Amino acid sequence: MDLLSQLLSLLSPERYASGGVMLAPESAVQWPYHEGVKCYAVVSGACWLSVEGLEHPIQLQKGDCFLLPPGPSFRLATELSAKPVDFRTVRSEMVAAAIASGTGASSGCFIAGGHFLLTGRAAELLLKPLPTVVHIRNPADIAAMQWSIERMVKEIREPQPGSGLIVQQLAFMLLIHALRLYADEGQKESVGWLFALRDKKLSAALACIHQNPEYKWTLASLAAKAGMSRAAFAKHFKHTVGSAPIEYLTQWRMLLACERLSHGDETIAQIAAASGYDSESAFAKAFKRVIGCPPGKVADRKKTS
Repeated sequence: MDLLSQLLSLLSPERYASGGVMLAPESAVQWPYHEGVKCYAVVSGACWLSVEGLEHPIQLQKGDCFLLPPGPSFRLATELSAKPVDFRTVRSEMVAAAIASGTGASSGCFIAGGHFLLTGRAAELLLKPLPTVVHIRNPADIAAMQWSIERMVKEIREPQPGSGLIVQQLAFMLLIHALRLYADEGQKESVGWLFALRDKKLSAALACIHQNPEYKWTLASLAAKAGMSRAAFAKHFKHTVGSAPIEYLTQWRMLLACERLSHGDETIAQIAAASGYDSESAFAKAFKRVIGCPPGKVADRKKTS
């Protein structure tokens, strides 16, 4: 499994919402602060995206995709001067209008996608480096997402048994596409885990960590896998990923341990050994430092859920 897929497999959305909404002509709709990540594509029409804290609105055209990490309130408007209304008060009307747009009533701006509440260290590793808005508008990138968007629209406009789940999965696919394309478009000095995947030397070291997290990796052995000196590797890794190599190794081990504690039947001692620790106490100390609580507490949550 590739590195991005590995990390995404650890993301279990606590809540999600997917589908489509229609913005009426000469209107503006305000969304509140959101904890999850939103990813939508403009199916038809055009609108403006204004995010609290950003100086200028972003114009979105048909085919554009935008991703909003957890953050401030935002506004979508087909007319910038229109008085905004709260999304929560008009949500049902906008959803109904999106479905009706399939019958020919297609004026306004139709957007489709999903909102996923992703929590935990895996989500933080993935989402923290992202900017306030990720705007995908390159024609080649849009073409890569076109099938997902078209299929989602068909399921929204012509719902069949199972359409709800299909739309959810397609929305998550759209999110993965957006993350991958954002990593591809990253600038040379971009910082974040996603950009490290596009660095051949760093990705080689990351693959070793991900594929054999129990191995007793050292800075020297990881630098050798990357084909770099220890000093150059350590500097380049921290600058690109945002954490030191051994710090990242520990974090990845604890993410996997959380997954095993939450969903498996192994003992803490077994998970400690599988995580590369010689003793349960050393593992527990590292786990608490990274996750913020003892491993037994995570295991207890599984028993009570």
